[in-house]
Parts: sequence; structure tokens; C-alpha cells
Amino acid sequence: MRQSSIRVALCLALAIAGMTAAQAADTPAADAVPEPQQTENASLQDFIKANPDCLEFTDQCSHCVVVNGVAECSTAEIACIKRENHCTRRIAK
Repeated sequence: MRQSSIRVALCLALAIAGMTAAQAADTPAADAVPEPQQTENASLQDFIKANPDCLEFTDQCSHCVVVNGVAECSTAEIACIKRENHCTRRIAK
């Protein structure tokens, strides 16, 4: 009976340790520096300036519409591979 209790306690301890390690892997490190949002906004503005006739564009993750010279973009899709922006709709000439 004593060995069964020890085995159960050991299994529980290992399960808790595994969950803690998995949670730690999902949490960003304290010293990790997130990429500044300003860089992304600057690249969007650069794209808009370089493509003044573009009304809609995408990077395969977010889809953007240009409204009064400002990009209004959807939230990035979960499993996507970000690529360079390309225009999907231009001003009709």
C-alpha cells in the first residue's frame, strides 16, 4: 500500500512539473524585447507612399484598406507566413 501512495505522489509531481514547464515555454522571457509597433506602421506608410493608387493590399496575414491615406488592417491570421505587401485593388483609371 505504501508503494502505491509513493507512485501516485510521484506521478502527480511529474504531471505538475510538466504543466509548469509547458506554461513557462508559452510565456515570453522577461529580457525578450518585443518588436516595436512603430516599425510596422512605418513600413505600411512607406508602402502607401510608394503605391499611391493602391486601395487595398495584403501581406498574406493581414488585409488592409487605405482610408484617407491611412491603412486600416485586419488582425493577422493565426497560421500565416508573412510576405511583402502587395496591392490587391488599385484606383481605376
